[in-house]
This record gives sequence, C-alpha cells and structure tokens, in this order.
Amino acid sequence: METDLILIIKMIVIGLVQGFTEPIPVSSSGHVMVASELLGLGEQGFTFAILTNTASLLAILFIYRQDIARLTINSWHYLKTKNERYKSDFRFVCFIVIGTIPAGALGFLLSDYIAENVSMTTIAIMLFVTGIALWLIRNMKGAKGESDITTKDAILVGLGQAVALTPGISRSGATIISAIAVGMKQETALRFSFMLYIPVSLGGLVLGVSDFVDEPNKADLMIPYLAAFVATLFMTYFALKWFMGVMKSGKLVYFTYYCFIAGILLLIFF
Repeated sequence: METDLILIIKMIVIGLVQGFTEPIPVSSSGHVMVASELLGLGEQGFTFAILTNTASLLAILFIYRQDIARLTINSWHYLKTKNERYKSDFRFVCFIVIGTIPAGALGFLLSDYIAENVSMTTIAIMLFVTGIALWLIRNMKGAKGESDITTKDAILVGLGQAVALTPGISRSGATIISAIAVGMKQETALRFSFMLYIPVSLGGLVLGVSDFVDEPNKADLMIPYLAAFVATLFMTYFALKWFMGVMKSGKLVYFTYYCFIAGILLLIFF
C-alpha cells in the first residue's frame, strides 16, 4: 500500500497537470485521466474534480477580478439608470449568460453518460479534432470587440463550450476557436472564453456539494486533496498568465502540433 507521502506527491502532480492544462487548449480532463493512469491512481472521483476545478476557478477569478468588478458594477448601473455609457458591459454580461446555457443544459443532462463512455482512444481522437480546429483558425484575425458581440456569436461560442464536455476536447480551446471563428479579436475571444468558464464552474460546484458531503473517504484524503488543490490553484494562475502571452504573440498554432503529437502517443501506448 502506498505511503501517505507518495500519495500526496502523486496528487500534487495531478493538481499541477490540471492547473497547467485548464487554461490552455489541450483538454485538462483528458490530461488528468492520462496522468492518473500513468501514476497508478485510477480514475479520479467527482469530488476530486470539483476541488481542482474550484482551485482553477479561484485563480481565474483573481486574474480577471478587475474585469469582473467592472462588468458587475456597470451592469448594475445600467439596470438602474439605463445610461448608454454602461450598456456595452451589460450586453457583454447578457452574452455570457446566453453562452453558458448550452453547456449548462447538456452538462446537467449528459454528464453521467459522458463520464461512463470515455476511453483513451476517445481522448486521442478528440485531441486530433482540437488540433485540426486550431489549425483552421490559425491565421484568422477578428475585428469584433466586446461591444460588437451578437446573440448569435454568444450562442455559437456557447455550443463550442458544450462540445468540450467530452474529455479530449479542450474547453478553453473550443470556446476560443469558436470565438475567433465568429470574428472576435484574440483578446476579446480569450476574455469571453474565461468569463464563460466562471458560471459553468460555479454551477458544477453547486451541483457537486452533495457529492462532496457524501464522499466516504474525504477524511482520509483531506491532506492529499488539499495538496492537489493548492498545486492546481498556483499552476492555473501561472499557466493562464503564460497563455495570455502566447495569445498576444499569435502563437496559438503551436498547440495544434502538441494535440497531434499527444493524440498519436495515446493511440500508440494506451
């Protein structure tokens, strides 16, 4: 039986994998499944997924705290005053809500089915799909800012997020690809993508509270889970900061090559 120290180290590694892959377009859920298999941990439970996703959420909230504050305050001002000065931010919040609906609905209805029908082959194939999609939008330079987004854009990006419920399809990748494809600037696409992550992640957290409470081994796993939580929190912060730089430099295409290589390796070795 593994010592507590070895288990803690393995959980830290899984947390680092989750934290690094959550913000970038390579599928965090797929990478966590692969890492868990390589470390001999088996499939991680729903409680673990909730904790690490919450850690990623906190890091993303911190990075976008100024945007969130501005959107919240200005939307409230618009509702009170109907001042056109605040309308753009209010519309952006509305589009976040609209874009959240597809993933929220499908996640609620199909989460159990998706979790039970995932294999390494599925992850490999979805990585290829992500890589192809990234290749197709590699040269697109959109012109739409936050004030130019339409309801149709929000729905299409929301559908992209819904597709990413499948392990191997990156959530950030699917939403950024969809956003760029409908004509958003890369900066706007990045911000809209992670703003969409916030309500979906919060919804998963709320729905998963009962599973966490009912977790039979949570007392024994508290320290390993806490270690994974902290590792995920810090790694998500640094990974997202790094990814912002990648987006600014226009090097998103490099993730295409990674997805293809990772998909091939999975097909060969698993």
